[in-house]
Amino acid sequence: MQSDIENVEAMPVIRSRKDFDRRSGSLVERLIFNHRWMILTISALLIAFLGFEASKLTIGVSFQDMMPKSSEFIQNYLENADSLRSLGNSVRIVVENKKGSIYSPQYLRTLREINDRVYVIRGVDRAFVKSLWMPVVRWTEVTADGYQGGPVMPDDYDGSAASIDRLRVNIARAGITGSIVANDQRSSTIFVPLLTKYGDSGAPINDLAVRDALEKIRTDYSNDGISIHVIGFAQLTGDLIHGLRQVLIYFGVAAAIAMGIVFLYTRCPRSTLLVSLCSLAAVLWQLGIMRMLGAKLDPYSILVPFLIFAVGVSHGAQKMNGVTQDIGRGTDRYVAARYTFRRLFAAGLTALMADAVGFAVLMLIDIPVIRGLALAACIGVVVLVFTNLILLPVLLSYTGVSQAAAVRSLRASTHHPFVRLLAPFSQRRMASIALFIATGLAVGGFVVSEHLKIGDLDPGAPELRSDSRYNRDTAYVTSHYGLSTDQFAIVVKTPQMGLTRFPALLEMDRLEEALRDVPGVQTTTSASTLARLYTASGYEGDPRWMTINRDPDIMNDVINNVYVANPELVNNDRSVAPIIAFLSDHKAETLERVVTTVQKFLSTHSTGDTQFLLAAGSAGIEAATNLVVRDANRRMLFLVYGAVTLLCLVAFRSWRAVIVAVVPLVITSILCEALMVMLGIGVKVATLPVTALGVGIGVDYALYFLSVQLAMQRRGMSLEEAHLGALNFTGKVIALIGVTLAAAVVTWAWSPIKFQADMGILLTFMFLWNMIGALFLIPALSHFLLKDVSPKASPKKISDTSSTKSCVAHN
Repeated sequence: MQSDIENVEAMPVIRSRKDFDRRSGSLVERLIFNHRWMILTISALLIAFLGFEASKLTIGVSFQDMMPKSSEFIQNYLENADSLRSLGNSVRIVVENKKGSIYSPQYLRTLREINDRVYVIRGVDRAFVKSLWMPVVRWTEVTADGYQGGPVMPDDYDGSAASIDRLRVNIARAGITGSIVANDQRSSTIFVPLLTKYGDSGAPINDLAVRDALEKIRTDYSNDGISIHVIGFAQLTGDLIHGLRQVLIYFGVAAAIAMGIVFLYTRCPRSTLLVSLCSLAAVLWQLGIMRMLGAKLDPYSILVPFLIFAVGVSHGAQKMNGVTQDIGRGTDRYVAARYTFRRLFAAGLTALMADAVGFAVLMLIDIPVIRGLALAACIGVVVLVFTNLILLPVLLSYTGVSQAAAVRSLRASTHHPFVRLLAPFSQRRMASIALFIATGLAVGGFVVSEHLKIGDLDPGAPELRSDSRYNRDTAYVTSHYGLSTDQFAIVVKTPQMGLTRFPALLEMDRLEEALRDVPGVQTTTSASTLARLYTASGYEGDPRWMTINRDPDIMNDVINNVYVANPELVNNDRSVAPIIAFLSDHKAETLERVVTTVQKFLSTHSTGDTQFLLAAGSAGIEAATNLVVRDANRRMLFLVYGAVTLLCLVAFRSWRAVIVAVVPLVITSILCEALMVMLGIGVKVATLPVTALGVGIGVDYALYFLSVQLAMQRRGMSLEEAHLGALNFTGKVIALIGVTLAAAVVTWAWSPIKFQADMGILLTFMFLWNMIGALFLIPALSHFLLKDVSPKASPKKISDTSSTKSCVAHN
């Protein structure tokens, strides 16, 4: 790469294409510019074909796409998912009577109509639906004549006061206050578990279709007297997807902002339009290729087009800047395009490789949605090699830039306020000040970053904002029902009918007792808990019999009753049952305490016949995700910095230059983690990619700036002269790129999806600070590490140095 850049400033001004040797340049350059029509034809065909494919791309995400499937916790859950229907993909619909209690004929009629419509939604696991109107919700009592029971809703219910009184008594008998019926008796729940796949087609459940069906029900029945609250993964996913459609508007805003910034810099409509169109072509191609690979957009990968467009504009601006300056010196536009290709193709290719590394490292995170993001981004980066490193220079060789923009690019650059501000930072005094400030920021940031947390730190669904309807619904359910929506389940597995045996139930009971002592656990429930109650019921409710009986016949009857009344707590074979812990929140500390307690228990109590397996439930899946994120966080940073360091070493061929390039990136990463602490953002699935993306894209600044600076130094210039030349040639464009990248992602901050807003804020910070680090710290570090760069100049190159200096002076 250096050989190309070392000769760039010595390239002669050729005013006519006829005087240019078309056989000069590398083989790649000749193949491209001597066959321009072929490049344009191929590009036009690809735009048409991939644009058509992109139009068929769908948006969605499945329940299992959010899980780290290699986690032992998730594998245990998936192996027993058929026996844990209530702990998988499910929805809770709470129907509230705003003008009274649930014991109203009009309310109960509305509840029945809602129940009937929900029951027939495609994808609902109908056998496990629970509500006041479902016969599976039963009451049981012991009388002098033995057990009596039946559905909570009386068989002869007719809306009369007598039948409502019987309903009131049945609810008390069933003990469902706090679960199916609210504590204040003003609302009741319809619990709706969903299948994993459709029975007819075998296709995964369409959560968006389920959500839309529920929204239609909500719209039809919500009025002054009835309010409907819906929570669950399908509802959350649907809300996210609907939020994505609003995010697409931000893409147009971001594109317009980026185009406006580039135009303000160049004042050239044609080159600004070309840069933007080539970047949009990259987005179109990337989406089309994703469609061909069978991928779909989800809440994470939909952010990739923003990044690809922004990265495309940044590389395109460098090419445009080179062509503009060459044309300003009097070079023919075709020759100027080839000169720019020579000087920047290798640097641009290396920078895009660094971008690709930042994305590819995300493949290590074993969560399908993150791997989908990484795949989409890698595809986009590969496409940028063609659209912005090849197609754009070819187009500029036809159109050139306006003469006014060309002249303006060379107008008294050394006296530009930007250049005058940054020029002294290659000198000892300002370099020392810059490094002192940077060291202070790094140390302070490191101290703050030590408080960085793993996992979600907010209540409700952290994917959405706290004032979103979904989180308001979650807050209502949490405050009006006795049980939290954050459920952590331990899967108990035994041989067939093993759960009717005393040893298994006793161990389950002991684990529940240990869990109830853990801070953050509200309560627990399991077949063992209910077994105690049903056993006592068989003996006239005598509390002395509230125990686990050793008699196999008694326990067999008890577990059968548990299965009839609570089929979600034991499977048909009596071999799998969950112990469900209801947590006060899903913060990482709470989940860690639960996991630690269970693992400690398992170390001494799990036997060959009775296995306790972690974990299921929303909190259990989140605990597994946190473990994956914690393990991947530092490993990912190590790999991305290792790859970037290797690429910089290949590019610069100097370990000192590598330090100069990488140190600003490290400081920015530290400050980003400190910012996360101050903003209350934890390291989670959504924020884990930010550092890798920031490093991979941020190194572009150093690759472009330091490549030019080193090339000039190796031609015999002093550090101060080379720094000034780099500022004039590419420094202003780096500042432009930093602002453009930040502008492209800052629009995410207004997204209704909170994790997208968090990513937007953090990436904006990293893009700007990486740019600041490149402009201020690279010259400062160069003063101490790269002040004496051995010239690699033959006599011919030495003679060319004068022309280089004259160009810099002319600038």
